[in-house]
Amino acid sequence: MSNVNDFRKTDIQTIGIVGLGLIGGSFAKAFRRNTKAKLMGYDTNPNVCQIAALDGTLDDILSKENLSECDFIILALYNQAIIDFLKSYGSYIKKGALVLDTGGLKRRVCEECYAIAAENGFRFVGGHPMAGKKFSGYNYSSSMLFDNSYMIIITENLEDTELQNYVKDVLSPCRFQNITVCSPEKHDKMIAFTSEMPHIISNAFIKSPTAKEHLGFSAGSYKDMTRVAWLNEDMWTEIFLENRDNLIFELDEIIKNLNEYKKALEEGNAEYLHELLHLGKLAKEEVDGV
Repeated sequence: MSNVNDFRKTDIQTIGIVGLGLIGGSFAKAFRRNTKAKLMGYDTNPNVCQIAALDGTLDDILSKENLSECDFIILALYNQAIIDFLKSYGSYIKKGALVLDTGGLKRRVCEECYAIAAENGFRFVGGHPMAGKKFSGYNYSSSMLFDNSYMIIITENLEDTELQNYVKDVLSPCRFQNITVCSPEKHDKMIAFTSEMPHIISNAFIKSPTAKEHLGFSAGSYKDMTRVAWLNEDMWTEIFLENRDNLIFELDEIIKNLNEYKKALEEGNAEYLHELLHLGKLAKEEVDGV
C-alpha cells in the first residue's frame, strides 16, 4: 500500500471530481480525509453538490469557469459520459493536468480520450477501482471504500513508469492495497471474467422459479451466488454491450462446461461427474490456492 505522504510529492493543490455517486463521492471523501487539497465537485443532481458542500467534503462546486484550476480531475461517470465530457470541456482543462476516469471498460474510452488529451495538452490515464457496494449514490460513499482494495490504471505508453509512479503517488490518499498497470485490451478481457460474468450468472441464477421458495433453505452459498443479481441495469447494459466480444467468449466457455455437468447427470455417470468436480477443485487450487 502506498504511503499517503507520497501525495505531497505531486504538488497537486486542487482536485476536481465529476460525478458524485458512490465512486466519485468516495474519492472526494478519501482525499478530504487524507490531504489538504482544495476539492471541487460536480454532479448532474445539484442537491448532491449541496450535500457534499454542507458535509464539508467539497470546498466549491466545479464548473466550466473553474475547471482550469484543477491539477487533477477524476471522471466518475459511465463510459460514454466520460468521452462526452472531455469532448465538450477538454479545452478548459489546464495544460499538464492529470485526468483519470473510473469507468468499467477501457478500450474505447482510452482510444478516444488519449486523442482528446493530446489535442488539449493534458494527461489522460484510464482507471478502474475494484471496489463497490450493493447500493449506489453519494449517500453510500465512504472515505474508506478503497482501503485495501485494488486499482487498475492504463497509461498510453505502458513503459512510461514515470507517469505510472506519479499516478500511484496521486492516488496514495485512497489507500489502495495494490495498483495494477495493464493495457486496455488486457483490462477488458479480464473484467469480462472477474466482474461481468459473475453479474450475469447471478442475475440469471435468481430467475429460477425455485428462488421464490428459498427462505428457510438458503445459507452462505445462496447469498454468495445472488449478491450481485441486484444491479444497475442501465450501467451494466452499456458495459455488457461494449465488451460483448470478451463476454461472449466467457459465456461460451461456461455454457460448454455446464453442458458437461448436465450430460453426466443425464447419463447417471458418477465417474464422469466425479472427474468434472475434481477438475474444478484442482482449477480453484491452481488459481487461488486452497
